[in-house]
Amino acid sequence: MKILPLHSGIREYLKKHKLEAKFEKQEKFFEKNPFYSSLQIELLEPRKMRIWSFRINGKYRAIFIFRRKNTIEIIDINNHYK
Repeated sequence: MKILPLHSGIREYLKKHKLEAKFEKQEKFFEKNPFYSSLQIELLEPRKMRIWSFRINGKYRAIFIFRRKNTIEIIDINNHYK
């Protein structure tokens, strides 16, 4: 699975919240196996929008969409509990 380069605003968010290393670790897992257990990938509601997320850590998730069959774009990183 390929992940498109992150938008600069998303990179800044990762840096601000000290998530860069954890994101890179999860990114590698995702590229090898998107359904790796620690990622806890899920299709968000409403399902017809086809927006997905995977876990960065217990608090933050990466929100993404498929651009092509094996290519995703991360469109947001957010606090899962806010």
